[in-house]
Amino acid sequence: MKEKLIDLHTHSTCSDGSMTPTELVDHAAERGLAAIALSDHDSVAGVKEAMAEGLRVGVEVVPAIEFSVQSDTETHILGYYIDIDHPLLRRTLDSVTYTRNVRIENTCRKLNELGFEVTMDEARAIAPSGIIGRAHFARIMVDKGYISSVKEGFDKWLGVGKPAFDGTQALTAYEAVKLIKDIGGYSFVAHPHLIRLSDEKLREFLTDLKLNGLDGIEGYYNEYTPEMQDYFQNLAKELGLKISGGTDYHAKMKPHIEIGIGQGGMKIPYSVLEQIRGDVKNEKM
Repeated sequence: MKEKLIDLHTHSTCSDGSMTPTELVDHAAERGLAAIALSDHDSVAGVKEAMAEGLRVGVEVVPAIEFSVQSDTETHILGYYIDIDHPLLRRTLDSVTYTRNVRIENTCRKLNELGFEVTMDEARAIAPSGIIGRAHFARIMVDKGYISSVKEGFDKWLGVGKPAFDGTQALTAYEAVKLIKDIGGYSFVAHPHLIRLSDEKLREFLTDLKLNGLDGIEGYYNEYTPEMQDYFQNLAKELGLKISGGTDYHAKMKPHIEIGIGQGGMKIPYSVLEQIRGDVKNEKM
């Protein structure tokens, strides 16, 4: 029997328009995935469309979101099986969207001050959902010949601690976890290595978040080495947390990442999704 594989960290409406939610689900089906989570940044705009297409083509689509939260580095909280129509979520997203716009305008200004001729209008033109991210500016910089790739844009200019980075966020990690719980979902810390805490500090952070309702951490991720994957899965087990897993697929925005397999070697078993729902015990995958 063919192994059922999944990808619980994918994006569509925040891409450059090359992949709609429907196209994302169709692509997942073509890759033979049994399930995906559409976890766009601070938005659930594409979830209903993706779920409808999932029913049509036989791909399970988990309603999800990825919140960027206040941090000295880069901290994201994933929410799975959320009620995307919950009034509390809708009110919170209004505030998050306002803060996100402030952050993006700050990023654009910083890039201008660094000598890059980029504009908000140019970013909007390649963000049909209206939700602009750093990757849109990186794509414009590639198109104008300032850099050779989106990855270079993040490595040199837009990543955490780089000259054009702006860390303004609306929610704390604790607020995001509580919100996800209040709207019926499961909360997970995405790519915890990017928080850039020492092992001891990360353990303290996760333990404290668990006391506030955190369900788990990302145990599979595109950038993990085998050693990192073992470390984070073991850490989750030690702390009594569940694991999720995904590629952080962004279509053409991050062309080196493919849905389901990341940069070539990822395999996330369906049992990960089952243990998130509580269908099976939380054991090391």
